[in-house]
Amino acid sequence: MLFGATVRSPIPHARIDTIRWQPEKAPAGAFCLTALDLPGPNGVLLLNDDWPILADNEVRHVGEPVALVAAASRLDARRALAAVEVEYTPLDSVLDLSEADPENPLAVIQLEHGDVERALGASDVVVEGEYRTGHQEHIYIECQAMTAWYEPDGALVVKGSMQCPYYVHKALVHALELPPERVRAEATVVGGGFGGKEDYPSLIALHAALLAKATGRPVRIAYDRHEDIVGTTKRHPSVIRHVTGIDEQGQLMAMDVDLLLDGGSYTTLTPVVLSRAALHAGGVYRCPNVRIRARALRTNTATNGAFRGFGAPEAEFAVERQMDRVARAMGLDPLEIRLRNVLEEGDELPTGQVLDDTTSARLCLEKAAALTDFRRRWSELEEERRQRADGEPMRGLGLSAFFHGAGFTGNGERRMRSPVKVALREDGRIEVFTAMIDMGQGSAVVFPQIACEAGGLTEDDLVFAEPDTARVPDSGPTVASRTTMVIGRVLAEAIAETVELVQAWWRGTKDLEEDLTVAEGAVQSPDGSSWTWREVAASYVKEKGSLEVSRRYEPPAWQQLDEETYQGVAYPTYGWGADVVEVEVDPDTLEVKAQKVTAVCEVGKAIHPTLCAGQIEGGTLQAVSWGLMEEVKMEEGRYLNDRLATYIIPTIGDSPEIEVHLLEQPYEGGPFGAKGVGELPMDGGAPAALAAVENATGIWADEIPATPERLTAWQEAGDVVESIAGEATKRSSSED
Repeated sequence: MLFGATVRSPIPHARIDTIRWQPEKAPAGAFCLTALDLPGPNGVLLLNDDWPILADNEVRHVGEPVALVAAASRLDARRALAAVEVEYTPLDSVLDLSEADPENPLAVIQLEHGDVERALGASDVVVEGEYRTGHQEHIYIECQAMTAWYEPDGALVVKGSMQCPYYVHKALVHALELPPERVRAEATVVGGGFGGKEDYPSLIALHAALLAKATGRPVRIAYDRHEDIVGTTKRHPSVIRHVTGIDEQGQLMAMDVDLLLDGGSYTTLTPVVLSRAALHAGGVYRCPNVRIRARALRTNTATNGAFRGFGAPEAEFAVERQMDRVARAMGLDPLEIRLRNVLEEGDELPTGQVLDDTTSARLCLEKAAALTDFRRRWSELEEERRQRADGEPMRGLGLSAFFHGAGFTGNGERRMRSPVKVALREDGRIEVFTAMIDMGQGSAVVFPQIACEAGGLTEDDLVFAEPDTARVPDSGPTVASRTTMVIGRVLAEAIAETVELVQAWWRGTKDLEEDLTVAEGAVQSPDGSSWTWREVAASYVKEKGSLEVSRRYEPPAWQQLDEETYQGVAYPTYGWGADVVEVEVDPDTLEVKAQKVTAVCEVGKAIHPTLCAGQIEGGTLQAVSWGLMEEVKMEEGRYLNDRLATYIIPTIGDSPEIEVHLLEQPYEGGPFGAKGVGELPMDGGAPAALAAVENATGIWADEIPATPERLTAWQEAGDVVESIAGEATKRSSSED
């Protein structure tokens, strides 16, 4: 096996003049490959293939792959990098959303409901706000790694860390121009993903495969943490502007939202991230007149892609902080403004979707408020802040409400119709075939639970195939909070059908008139006779041969979305949540310490309550950390904090106590009522944390992360809560 390494651009935008490979300067046997050596299209196929496998003629961001080398050891591969000389001519760079060309967007989405201009004109108070979020690095435990080789028959095998084996498979087939049956992508046990193993593995898989093809040897590429941060996708930075109209009772009359995402240099998955951001931009609030204009713009920074929440955390951060601003303008507390406007059964979303009886925003808000005595404590801390002497501790409490659509957006699940296959083995066990990946979220535990419950089996009666495209069907990617809800439901149906078929055959062989039952791995007849499932199923295979059952996910017929107008039903159901974050702020340095988070989430049905709570704890910590400390610092397109020594994430000592409360409103389309849960907790932690900082300090924070440096600058600029009511009243009075 050889080891691969990547030559990367040191500048954000430039023309490539020459690439010179100097083998005499490289270790013996080292090899180099450039875009000129590619056998097929120079593009990673995701939504399109504009993302180059290797830069050809031009580089568009720092860290962009320009050439690949391979050598006998990892150290030799790194030495071989020095034997590649690249000459560039720098070009003008766009390094920030403020510089990006709005006339040449990567993607545009617009949806409108009602008459926003008329409603704003009729509003008693109009409140404006602008909110910003930055990059976020995934920091999965296991860095990107991939190994590729060609079998003796010429078939390509790529094995590594990935969330979506069929995404990798599709990219390999496209770029190498191979028949699909000659390409195999196999996922190893994945040490975390958070979306970072959704899009990027296709690129590193192509790099390994191309080197393997060129050298005739297996090739492994494994990034260290520094290269992983420099080279891989990030969360999209955003700038989101809100104009909100309110009547004198504090009811929302209009929302006008302008949403910008920084897509980086290439498209990757940006259009669908933008889609989910737009669909969540109105938050969990009833408003008869809504206009959402969403655009993703191109910059000369590294590509931004999938990250837990997929655009919704950025959008919901903005709308939650805007609701806090509206509350200040109206003289209401944060809970009251939300309770007056929260969505309920029968209300419409901006897409026109009418919400059903699993709508739980009010339930979550009221539960979170009751658990934390929010209203009383928030008011007391407001008064404490006003009377606090210099140097006294600053304590604050913040609230957020949020939701997250479960499954692919719009018609995505209908196009996929994701299959699950199950097959009886000779020993009587049922083998399950799906492309789902367990990357720490617990599907390796939850799927057996679902199968056992659906079929009356035990875990010993099941075996799950490894996610290998040569063996498993394309049941879709492990993304979009869809694994348990969508694939779990299909799995339950396939298992139930298999058990039914075997049970009916066995009844016939025994001349039994009454139905049999299967429970805890035993097949029982009403007369008291009993057999183990394994012996019954093994007999079936011996007598009748193999049995395979395939079932596909069929979304409800009423879930239809017009993808031009964005009217209709974007998601069949939603998870709902409310967070209360408690912080303490150092009066001298303005360093923020999150003390406790109370997270209330309605998840349909918690299949495994402990794992479900663990998902919410992890996502909540990730969200609070994004809001308070995670900051990707850049200079001239380069990441300045490009290693774990300088990119700050919470240690166990920094982590707050997280108290999770699960609520259940079963959704009939999920297995045993389950909804998606993986992304939901990412949506609420950041705005609640900043609201707590506001309660503690009186500083109005509208950008994350709320670092001590930023808080000091805002305080010195006079960005304080006392100014908000005055601004809103003045605008309303002047228009009158």
